[in-house]
Amino acid sequence: MKMTYPFIIAEMSGNHNQSLERALKIIDAAADAGASAIKIQTYTADTLTIKGVFKITEKSSLWYDKDLHDLYDEAHTPWDWHKAIFEHAQKRGIICFSSPFDETAVDLLESLNNPIYKIASFEINHIPLLKYIAKTGKPVIMSTGASSLSEIAEAVNVLKRDGCENLTLLKCTSTYPASAENSNLNTIPHLKELFNCEVGLSDHTIGIGVSIAAIAKGANVIEKHFCLDRSEGGVDSAFSLEPAEFKQLVIEAKNAYLALGKINYGITNDEKKVDAGKRSIYVSDKINEGEIITTKNIKVIRPGYGLHPRYYTDVLGKKATKNLEIGQPLSFNDLN
Repeated sequence: MKMTYPFIIAEMSGNHNQSLERALKIIDAAADAGASAIKIQTYTADTLTIKGVFKITEKSSLWYDKDLHDLYDEAHTPWDWHKAIFEHAQKRGIICFSSPFDETAVDLLESLNNPIYKIASFEINHIPLLKYIAKTGKPVIMSTGASSLSEIAEAVNVLKRDGCENLTLLKCTSTYPASAENSNLNTIPHLKELFNCEVGLSDHTIGIGVSIAAIAKGANVIEKHFCLDRSEGGVDSAFSLEPAEFKQLVIEAKNAYLALGKINYGITNDEKKVDAGKRSIYVSDKINEGEIITTKNIKVIRPGYGLHPRYYTDVLGKKATKNLEIGQPLSFNDLN
């Protein structure tokens, strides 16, 4: 499929809070806000980890003291919801796609005609999964958070070698939330140059400023976590946008994308209408035929319908060929 840029993705993640009704409302809100797509995640706690194998001990984490298996169990999107989610998105005219986290998730998504595959940053080293996704022939969007350049290169080579012909790489900072200082958006054009593909940003910062700046650096795709109301909680709500904020993101991202335009000097068609705002040489005191032009009877003023100001010193000392009235633009035909 061909994407229309800027392609703005509303990431539902676990913000449905284990309610299908809320998940469908999130789709409605994303569509109303003008999102290009709604994205979900396809996994179960058991396809990601084993209970008791890891507990989050970093006190600054949003998920401090949670067992990883419990966190994923809380955040996952039940597989029996997927059909309803895809169908509702289609009714609302918004693209729906998912991040699979193992091969069985890909099989489920293929049965639902999932149009795009998103590879999460922490799956970039899951080479068997990358191969499986590539073989579908579908477009792939891959986040690059917490990955070295060599890891990214290996993943890109695997995807391309195994059938992926449409790849987008997203700059990503895998902290939740991320800070503007750690976003390093200058990486975006470098990714594009290195891997000759579309580029974008998976943005975990709070607000929309970093996303808009990414557009200015060449991002064509922006992914932002999305919820109905942060005050209602949810595993990702702290760094998710609410509907009004997401709508503003869509508007400003499109404005930023359009503003890039092309390299252009000179006067645009629209500027021709206001070119009169520039200065030119006008008669400032009545001048009789044969009278000499001096600094006393001409001025450089707006509008720009008279001689260009570059000729100011050239016309001084010339004689008028006819009577000239105050407020008249000066032309070469007025001088001998």
